[in-house]
Amino acid sequence: MNFNSKPTDPFAVNRRLFFKNSSTTVGVAALASLLGTEASGADTLNATHFAPKAKRIIYLFQSGGPAQQDLFDHKPLLNKMNGEELPPEVRGEQRLTGMSVNQSSLPLAGSQFKFAQHGSSGAWLSELLPHHRDIVDDVCFIKSMHTEAINHDPAITMFQTGSQIAGRPSLGSWLSYGLGSENKDLPAFIVLVSAGQGGQPLYARLWGNGFLDSKYQGVQFRGGNDAVLYLSDPKGITPSRRRAQLDAINQLNQHQFGKELDPEIESRIAQYEMAYRMQKSVPDATDFSDEPESTFKLYGEDARKPGTFAANCLLARRLAQRDVRFIQLYHQGWDQHSNLPKQIKGQAKETDQASAALVKDLKQRGLLDDTLVIWGGEFGRTSYTQGVLTKDNYGRDHHPRCFTTWMAGGGIKPGITYGSTDEFGYNVVENGVHVHDFNATILHLMGIDHERLTFKYQGRRFRLTDVHGEVLDKVIA
Repeated sequence: MNFNSKPTDPFAVNRRLFFKNSSTTVGVAALASLLGTEASGADTLNATHFAPKAKRIIYLFQSGGPAQQDLFDHKPLLNKMNGEELPPEVRGEQRLTGMSVNQSSLPLAGSQFKFAQHGSSGAWLSELLPHHRDIVDDVCFIKSMHTEAINHDPAITMFQTGSQIAGRPSLGSWLSYGLGSENKDLPAFIVLVSAGQGGQPLYARLWGNGFLDSKYQGVQFRGGNDAVLYLSDPKGITPSRRRAQLDAINQLNQHQFGKELDPEIESRIAQYEMAYRMQKSVPDATDFSDEPESTFKLYGEDARKPGTFAANCLLARRLAQRDVRFIQLYHQGWDQHSNLPKQIKGQAKETDQASAALVKDLKQRGLLDDTLVIWGGEFGRTSYTQGVLTKDNYGRDHHPRCFTTWMAGGGIKPGITYGSTDEFGYNVVENGVHVHDFNATILHLMGIDHERLTFKYQGRRFRLTDVHGEVLDKVIA
């Protein structure tokens, strides 16, 4: 079947309105039976094109662009040629950012960190990622990612929405629209942002619904007692009074919808009802008091501190257990133009243990098989130094031509490395993976043909992958 939108004609009459305003004598019970879930306000497509390999996604987005040469992509030649000029034929006609285009020299910067092979797969890892050693045989490393965007805003927008230009629906919104929710008491799309991180800003449009219905946007959970802003009732408001208020508001909204046929009114009703149910479901999901000490040993002590990356990884596992469809984590601070050796140590320490713990935790609970875990940023870093290269310090500029991400679980082949870069770590030489290919593969694992999940807007059918994208069959189990 095709995934097509509902009519966008503002004068189109949906089935609910037709039965409501017609002179037929269809009873209420029969009407509810005929309309199924739509009688309760649901209008997701709730269908797949083929059997999915994953039921849910946890996306660990590392905002800022992690340096692949210092983490995953071992390049001995960089160390050997440290300080020598980047060969002109390697760069070719590729553009540079405004931050290094005026440098008189582009000296190669070898990594200061030791690499070794781990697991039966023999995956290369930097010493910065000691906990990743335990999961390399569960992970597929994609070392040939590439994109066109060379600056943060368009690059991260490209990954999250399939376009460098803001305004398109995010990946989580597309999945919410296409597949709906498996938990009526929690949103299908939840966003967690590490608290207190510096670096490039994040903005709500990255998890926005774009031109889709507003009910498909991501809902941000925050650390602390009030995970969702304005969800708790004010003092003096009892649950019964809140219920009565919502009933009265819903009656007014339904009356207004009958006059205007505005689908956003129905969305507002559904969102009010979801918020009411979340008053119980959110505290239950965010309360870690029932977690044993072994959990905090696995994720690290930071998992006890609300809003940290480790706490968000643990919360992501709890949300996955509750069948939340798409859980998006953001961790800022990987934008290391200078003083990279010191800064990347801190970033790795904050994320290494918890990232690996999430994979191990899901696996031991039997959830990894149908949960897709993704780790990566919006682009990579240059093999030459930005600024002055010294014996113990260097920086790296933005580099969209090649970088590394990894995926685990959810139908991905474990313990493999896909794609490769040249000996300078500057260009893809085998099995290049564009952002559209990556997103097409994610949708495929969820049972969706990326060419058929569309929405008609302003006379054109849009999709996450625009008019591009090839599924990476070789990384699928």
